[in-house]
Amino acid sequence: MDKLVFTALSGAKTGTIQRTMLTNDLANVSTTGFKRATFHKAIPGQLDGPGFPVRFQPIVENRDSIVSLTPGTRMDTGNPLDVAMNDETVLGVLGEQGEIAFTRRGDLRVSEQGFIETANGYLVATEGGGPLTVPVGGSVNITPDGTVFFNATVADAAGVVAPIEIGQILLRDASATILQRRRDGLFEEVGSNGAGGDIAPGPEPASLSAGSLEGSNVNAVEVLVGLMDYYRSFETQMKIIKSAEELDQSGARLMQSS
Repeated sequence: MDKLVFTALSGAKTGTIQRTMLTNDLANVSTTGFKRATFHKAIPGQLDGPGFPVRFQPIVENRDSIVSLTPGTRMDTGNPLDVAMNDETVLGVLGEQGEIAFTRRGDLRVSEQGFIETANGYLVATEGGGPLTVPVGGSVNITPDGTVFFNATVADAAGVVAPIEIGQILLRDASATILQRRRDGLFEEVGSNGAGGDIAPGPEPASLSAGSLEGSNVNAVEVLVGLMDYYRSFETQMKIIKSAEELDQSGARLMQSS
């Protein structure tokens, strides 16, 4: 009886984590640059002590949300401040505490204070680790390697309007780094525990494509099918627990009558 209940409870607990993942994916199916994630599964463990060797947990309670950098659908916008990261490139931004974190969200804008930021308000970081500022007036364009140029609207003394380099966006190839999603939705290397920080450049060149955006890599049909499977599995686990309770009650009545 103990084995039956514990196994069913373990299955229900695993399913709860799966449901959290799926509902989060479904809520972000249209979010720019959103990436699906999987919860890290550790080596199965068991409780120590006499009588417990069969109490087997299929996962260890841990919330490392490993990010999948599978590309989403590209959308051409023509906006020079819209950028889509190529391959497994990630964009460096500054978190709420000023720490470096990463994202795939590329819908950039110039704030009222003159900083380049993402549409959800995170300042874009430079190779030096600070924010990127834009002079007043003019326009901005970004090259594939992340170099940002400012195009003034006023010509110089020679009558030439030449673009001025104002900074280098922090881009990193994450193909050799395992990233996890933080509570604020940004990415960091596994084990950073919310502290963020730069990551080692990967073997591939980091680059972006200006004038386009990357959509979410969530497949809505796949997520809905996964939710249906979860609810069927959860219903089965509850039936098993209910059956175990009925068997236990029947056994108790037999003991009383004897």
